[in-house]
Amino acid sequence: MKKVDAIIRPLKLDEVRDALAAIGIQGMTVSEVRGHGRQKGHSELYRGAEYVVEFIPKIRIEIVVDDDDLPKVLEVLQKVARTGQIGDGKIFVSRVEDAVRIRTAERGVRAIKEPSH
Repeated sequence: MKKVDAIIRPLKLDEVRDALAAIGIQGMTVSEVRGHGRQKGHSELYRGAEYVVEFIPKIRIEIVVDDDDLPKVLEVLQKVARTGQIGDGKIFVSRVEDAVRIRTAERGVRAIKEPSH
């Protein structure tokens, strides 16, 4: 199993969620985060005063997937979240040792796939 952490633009969230659902990815955790990469923030004008926004609002999507699903998840994220501008985000992939569904005690891939009833 792999954990995919994707940092994307907020305006791309609905589109990414729909595209992931279309390939069968159902569970994800979404957080509002703030940060910066190479763009290191930007200046904005508010009521005639200029101020620097050092941390840009982003969305962090966390998904745990079976190894077999990883290539198509990465493809969807790259295709759908991309605008071609600096600040599109990053995708990080890490190994997951185990997963446990609390309700049923299912482990491993069974814990992250469709729930048993």
